[in-house]
Amino acid sequence: MVSRVIPVEPFDLVIFGGTGDLARRKILPGLYRRFVSGQMPPEARVIGAARSEFDDAGYRNEVRDALVEFIAKDKLDDDRVAAFLDRLHYVAIDATGEAGWSELADLMRENVVRAFYFSVAPSLFGALAERLHMHRIADADSRIVVEKPFGRDLASARQLNQTLAEHFEETQIYRIDHYLGKETVQNLMAVRFGNVLFEPLWNAQYVDHIQITVAETVGVGGRGGYYDKSGAMRDMVQNHLMQLLCLIAMEPPSRFDPDAVRDEKLKVIRALEPVESRDIVRGQYQRGSNSASYLEDVEDEQSRTESFIAMKLHVSNWRWAGTPFYVRTGKRLRARQSEIAVVFKDAPHSIFGEEAGRHRNILTIRLQPNEGMTLGVTIKEPGPGGMRLIDVPLDMTFADALGPDNDDVTDAYERLVMDVIRGNQTLFMRGDEVEAAWAWTDPIIEGWQMRDMRPKPYEPGTAGPEESAMLLHRENRRWRAIRD
Repeated sequence: MVSRVIPVEPFDLVIFGGTGDLARRKILPGLYRRFVSGQMPPEARVIGAARSEFDDAGYRNEVRDALVEFIAKDKLDDDRVAAFLDRLHYVAIDATGEAGWSELADLMRENVVRAFYFSVAPSLFGALAERLHMHRIADADSRIVVEKPFGRDLASARQLNQTLAEHFEETQIYRIDHYLGKETVQNLMAVRFGNVLFEPLWNAQYVDHIQITVAETVGVGGRGGYYDKSGAMRDMVQNHLMQLLCLIAMEPPSRFDPDAVRDEKLKVIRALEPVESRDIVRGQYQRGSNSASYLEDVEDEQSRTESFIAMKLHVSNWRWAGTPFYVRTGKRLRARQSEIAVVFKDAPHSIFGEEAGRHRNILTIRLQPNEGMTLGVTIKEPGPGGMRLIDVPLDMTFADALGPDNDDVTDAYERLVMDVIRGNQTLFMRGDEVEAAWAWTDPIIEGWQMRDMRPKPYEPGTAGPEESAMLLHRENRRWRAIRD
């Protein structure tokens, strides 16, 4: 399959934190792939901005090393790498001072899209926004991209939104969540709203329950200082899993338009019921044969921060009344796996008798690894011997269906950065969406803190604490297996 790549307008993209880990691992390699695909026009430029003292040549050497490290060798071409690096510039800048800002202002061009990626700590957002306007680098048509965390509670999220609003309109602010840039997540909307087959069944009458799992095999590693102040709830549930839940549960928007889509997502968040303590399981990974415990990783033997959380949620509206949503995420689990499973109800009557067993249709949306979708369908087992039923998958793994070299199978970051240049906010969070998510999250965290709840221990390489299984077992349901 040949993809249709549409170039964007000429742009100047400034990456604050242009020498940082995110820029090296994701943003710059993603831009290179978009360049190779023909999506970046000849006039496009990328400007790195950070405290390090580089000139253009030194920065280009740094980026070349990043491309070699994070892009497959067969995707690197010397001529294309050289052409891409020619588009790069660098300014040594002090985010909280005055050094470098005049140089950046002189470098910016007129009559191109100006975008600014804040790949820095949120504490610097206000200083960057203020100086962009003070030096007249940003104008009414400029766009800024901000990374999570968008606060650590409702009060700080509101303050962050107010800080950005002092210098930028909401239409200029792109709060990025890379999960929304994944091909499968966008295909979820296509499957729901582009096929008459699914949308009539997408409700409590036909869906028994929905599971959302984001499992990781790694521990907190070098992020221990940050993670121990955040935990799985703040780090994953409040943003990534919340966004996935919204796309699964939302009503059809009137059109595929940024505010129409985000209006419907906001309704889902506001319809979430408070969560009872019996419907929450928090865990901490223990020491493994070749790995440290969570407490050792964060160097705090008294820490009560969770590295795992599982919850049973309810959306209080007509579409989902009585249908539970089960979400879980954790570190040091059995496999790296992110998926959404829509488990449909049993057929109202089986004509095949009890010996045929219990069979359910399950739509599985895989976010990682091997993005794709699988629909489980019940058929007769081939061969003689009566009517024996088995479940088989209708599988669409994107790499198989579209081809591994297809340009449509792109990294989330490169897609989202191109959406910023286009001015399309559909896959970015709005300020009121972020605040609504924190308004639901804060009471849950305050509840377990008031009860001084200690997380349940779990062994590395498992599916988490045994207590998490009881969230489903007590209602005769089972978590889907976490496996490679």
